[in-house]
Amino acid sequence: MTTLPPRAGRRCHNALNPIHSSLYFSPDYAEELAGLGVEDSSAAYFAGRAAAMGAVGPGVVAATFYNFNHELIARHLPAVWDIASPEEVLAARLRAADATLRRLLGDATVTSEAMAEAAGLALRAAEGCTRHARPLYAAHADLPVPEEPHLAYWHAATLLREHRGDAHLAALLDAGLDPLEALVSHTATGKGMAPRWILATRGWRRADWDAAAGRLRERGLLDERGELTSAGSALRAEVEDRTDRLDAAPYEHLGAAGVERLTELGRGFLGAAVAAGAFPADLAGGKD
Repeated sequence: MTTLPPRAGRRCHNALNPIHSSLYFSPDYAEELAGLGVEDSSAAYFAGRAAAMGAVGPGVVAATFYNFNHELIARHLPAVWDIASPEEVLAARLRAADATLRRLLGDATVTSEAMAEAAGLALRAAEGCTRHARPLYAAHADLPVPEEPHLAYWHAATLLREHRGDAHLAALLDAGLDPLEALVSHTATGKGMAPRWILATRGWRRADWDAAAGRLRERGLLDERGELTSAGSALRAEVEDRTDRLDAAPYEHLGAAGVERLTELGRGFLGAAVAAGAFPADLAGGKD
């Protein structure tokens, strides 16, 4: 039986996950990867997020990232490992995380007692994570914890993000949502990425998007305006609820007071990062 308030783990995840994700929108990350010779933005993303798993090919990344077109991944993997090894990419990623957090939050926040407290709480939560059936989390769990608190916080946010992410894929499979149907239905909630960003970064064509929307309409999940039906809204809610259940362990391990405090600290860091321009203004939501 849970000891946490409803959706407490989800709220904590929503406060921490964007700090992990901000790295991949950062000019510091692009500069670090370009310094290794990886100049294409898609290649840089695939390499950076997959490097913990080793020099994997497109099939592994398609399976663990879920919503990217295999054809796009195969243009860059495994070729990117001939340019930079996974070890070199991981070192560059951590340097970029350092530069990004210092730029977005400022040195005073990076070296603050609040950051050290947040890192400790997030790492404690991550102690409750489990490796089985969670390949992307498990690969990152084998990496050493950085010594500096702000990098330990980013590392812990990454562990918690990938732990929930692996659980989310299981929920999507159970709901019968293929990679693009998952994206279309998420965007229809108003909380997902804008279609222009999805089509630009995930390797899908507009025809693919329209076909996925058609399949959702046939299932009664999407209406002719591209809005979720009541059945579609219920399915998306169940996906998130099931993800919560599969991802409850780290937050149960931390406990209600710890989760509340970590969420509070995480929201403060996230607000500062967003105000400093961590994400493109037109990234989220809507139909275009």
